[in-house]
Amino acid sequence: MTTPSAPAPIQVHSPIPGVIVPLADVEDQVFASGAAGDGFGITNTPGGTVVAPVSGTVMMVAKTKHAVGIKTESGLQFLVHLGLDTVELEGAPFSVTVAKGDRVAAGDVIATMDVDKVTAGGKSTTTVVVMPNSKKKLDTLEVHFGDATIGQVVAEATPKVAAPAEATAPAAAAAAAPAPAAASARPADLSGFDALAYDILEGIGGKDNIRNVTHCITRVRFYLQDESRANDDFVKNLDGVVDVVKAGGQYQVVIGPDVEDVYDAITKQAGTGDADAAAAAPKAERPTSLVGWAKLGFSSLIGVITGSMIPVIGLLAASGIIKGILSLLTTFNLVDTGTDTYTLINAMSDAVFYFLPIFVGFTAAKRLGSDPIIIAIVGGVLTYPALVEMGKVEEGAEIFGLYINSNFFGLPFHMHNYTYSIFPIIVAAWLGAVIEPTLKKIIPNMVRTIFLPLVEVVVLSLAIILVFGPIVSVISGLISAGIQGLYDLSPAISGLLIGGFYQCLVIFGLHWAVIPVVAQDIAASGHSYLNAIISATMVAQGGGALAVFVKTRQLKIKELSGSAAIAAMCGITEPAMYGINLKYGRVFITASLGGAVGGFLTGLFNVNMWGFTGSLIGFSSFVNPEGLDFSFWGFLIASAATLVVSFLCTYFFGFKDSDIEGEREVKKVRLGNREPVHK
Repeated sequence: MTTPSAPAPIQVHSPIPGVIVPLADVEDQVFASGAAGDGFGITNTPGGTVVAPVSGTVMMVAKTKHAVGIKTESGLQFLVHLGLDTVELEGAPFSVTVAKGDRVAAGDVIATMDVDKVTAGGKSTTTVVVMPNSKKKLDTLEVHFGDATIGQVVAEATPKVAAPAEATAPAAAAAAAPAPAAASARPADLSGFDALAYDILEGIGGKDNIRNVTHCITRVRFYLQDESRANDDFVKNLDGVVDVVKAGGQYQVVIGPDVEDVYDAITKQAGTGDADAAAAAPKAERPTSLVGWAKLGFSSLIGVITGSMIPVIGLLAASGIIKGILSLLTTFNLVDTGTDTYTLINAMSDAVFYFLPIFVGFTAAKRLGSDPIIIAIVGGVLTYPALVEMGKVEEGAEIFGLYINSNFFGLPFHMHNYTYSIFPIIVAAWLGAVIEPTLKKIIPNMVRTIFLPLVEVVVLSLAIILVFGPIVSVISGLISAGIQGLYDLSPAISGLLIGGFYQCLVIFGLHWAVIPVVAQDIAASGHSYLNAIISATMVAQGGGALAVFVKTRQLKIKELSGSAAIAAMCGITEPAMYGINLKYGRVFITASLGGAVGGFLTGLFNVNMWGFTGSLIGFSSFVNPEGLDFSFWGFLIASAATLVVSFLCTYFFGFKDSDIEGEREVKKVRLGNREPVHK
């Protein structure tokens, strides 16, 4: 028998610029452990164009565009995973220029990644290149760690020598592993992914052992009734399975780029899917103390607000800009109020705010596990024009500041104007997640399609309008009144404190508790003094990054700081904070000094905002719809002072190139999650 010759090493190119790091340093348990295959990570990337690391055939493109798989002629599979946990961003930061089946050469453009959108979504930009079938196909991998440019050769992967056909490793391993009794009874007409799916199902104890199944970019994730029924050795030695991992209450079968095909075959045979994944997921560990319960409750609240608001923040910002531009058009008599032109532009600017309960209801339901369409319909009920008019009536008996202005079958209640509101519909999404499982048990399958949404819409709408809506309105009013009261004590001192410390909230993700308050403030009064102060803190962080851009002689740092400064001036401070300011220590402090000065002047001048979008790009938000007043000029003065102070303090006291050698790893603590996210 002739011994096969050793295959030539495959040169692996960096798909994006950045710093090549060991896989063990990646802030993801599965990638770091090597369960998804051998490979390397890429940190500190500015994003942009993404190229193929090797030549081969595109095996898969993730539906959410955050990952591309390529198979070489030697059989080695390479997966480029853009960012960590970025599947939740639903493709917004990415574009893909290839499709499954395409042939690509190393260095060909396959995708793009917008790091500003990734960081704004609270995710890590750390990119991973792994070989999902490395345990079976890879002999050695030599990685060159350190700085890398796009397309630079950063590793050499040597495939294994193919075993003789009559004794292939997978066949021998599978034969050695004890097979389930039913495995030999696989139907003869099954082949390919269908055959693999059949064997996996038998290996995990049969389809009746599945509570639920979902998948990510490399793994089929099972929630099993009884993990002891699964035959780990049999499953992990199946040809087409990379490994078996048990984590987070899941039985994870690592497949690699073929995961979607295998998942589809499994769900077809098992008759299940990920529709009830939230219900099937294991519950978080129960706290054992009052403090533990408080932390869990607060963490969960922040997580819900974050998950509900992130998808609509961009829409709110865009609408705020349009609203400000409309104010300018009317101020300079380019458009008259009451005209069709004004009405059309005003509809574009106001629709997202007006129907906010519908959009937030949909996103909150997805986060909490209730039916998004049903909750969106409840949001439609809350913004129904006739009910909105009822909510504008301010007469009748008054309880806790609310007028008892309506009745339902003789039952008096307060009808609130829920346009622009956020919290009541989040409560509706939570209630939906609570009652839906019970309703599914009560309502027979044959009529569930009609009666489940009917009952749920009626119950949730009445629950919010009659009970929870007024309660949430009172609480929201108290919070807004408290913030306004602190501001009224001394606008300048309040601005100084908020301007100096607000971005500290961003580090811990606590700013997501403030954003809905700002939105509610704008909804109730049409403007927000608090948002004007927050705007100054964005300019401040951008000024710090801009100073680093001007001062540094390191090309890589100049590129990062330049793009981060632009993002901050556009209202997104995370790239500046996590890419530059926090990493080099003093920069965040000197930038925050600028924020304190800007906040002080914003409060001193009583600068107000009539839109949602802040920083320099949001200049139109500072235009009073009733006519240009000093708020606009105060915004310009405060922003200029903020930029000058943060820039000069950082330039002279906050940064020098020698700081780069002592840069620290920065982690963003997201209180809605259990683990920090690497930035």
